[in-house]
Amino acid sequence: MPLHDRPIGERIEALLALSREHADTFCSPSAWLARERYLAKHPTRILAMKCMDGRIHLPHATRTPLGIITPFRNLGGIFHLGWPYLGEMLTDAVHAAIHGGNGVLLIISYHFSRGDLARGCAGFACDAEAALAHANEIRRQAEQVFGRDHRNVYPLVCGFETDTDSLIVHGSDGATLDIGELTLAEGAELDQRVAQVCPDIPGDIRRDLLPLLQGNLQHVDSLRGTARELDIEHREWVICIGRGFDFLHLPNTALIVGPYSPDLSEPIATAAAIIDANMKAGRISDDGFLLLASTPYEAIGVDRARAELKSRFLSEFAARVISREHPRLAASMLSRTAVVHWPSRRLELLSQA
Repeated sequence: MPLHDRPIGERIEALLALSREHADTFCSPSAWLARERYLAKHPTRILAMKCMDGRIHLPHATRTPLGIITPFRNLGGIFHLGWPYLGEMLTDAVHAAIHGGNGVLLIISYHFSRGDLARGCAGFACDAEAALAHANEIRRQAEQVFGRDHRNVYPLVCGFETDTDSLIVHGSDGATLDIGELTLAEGAELDQRVAQVCPDIPGDIRRDLLPLLQGNLQHVDSLRGTARELDIEHREWVICIGRGFDFLHLPNTALIVGPYSPDLSEPIATAAAIIDANMKAGRISDDGFLLLASTPYEAIGVDRARAELKSRFLSEFAARVISREHPRLAASMLSRTAVVHWPSRRLELLSQA
């Protein structure tokens, strides 16, 4: 039986099992060695701002080891670098990279479907131009914060075409590089093509961008001629609040609200409205939905205690918003509160209700 059609208890257990499998894979000797080897060759820190849509799985689409790309996920990929918490997180990540002698590649992504407008980003009402415009605005904000010369932090706008999983690199002058239009043989020209589209990109950052594009080209080529289920019905039954949801890349399963915006009540209410609509339309069972709150921590002691307190706050805050805005829906809510040991990606449940 497909996951979406199972009873809510089984769905929750399957999701938690997926998180355990993800942590086991991440912690395996092979995965650890792959990360260490990759970083030794390509030390540029890679940060990615992207939509919570499960189809946007950059490590998979670029054939990059897990843990290399640091994701920032939110409904619709909507961000503003003026948000205090988000700005602090980005600045801290940049400082850590610079102090280590490395540059930063900041990927600002948006997504769309060439085959069907309705398969685009719901956060922008499937309007690809609006999504691109927002990504360009984030790019301008990044330039304001980290410098317009791009010497240390390179903000790169990338489209993600979900029918083919191909990346589209946007240069500052409107030029583009669509990986989906290239053949494997043309992969040898990627360095030259990137230099043409992004003439201001520093050499070390360009060097470390190339493996992502080469991996994406190989991934896209492997999908050519294969049948893919593209018209996937929206059947989300999970609302995630917080961070640490790297294991969740199942299409149309979860709505992730990152803890970045000063007003979290709006995206939480939006997510609840989507779940409510799914139930009313019969796309998911009305036997319940999951509210999952999570916060990463690095070390035991104070850091973990702070993460636990934050997760409990986020869970209680989200539950209050849902109860206020959708009281009938709230009656079917099941909540799980967790922290994530970030070095191992291990999800640790704190409580359930």
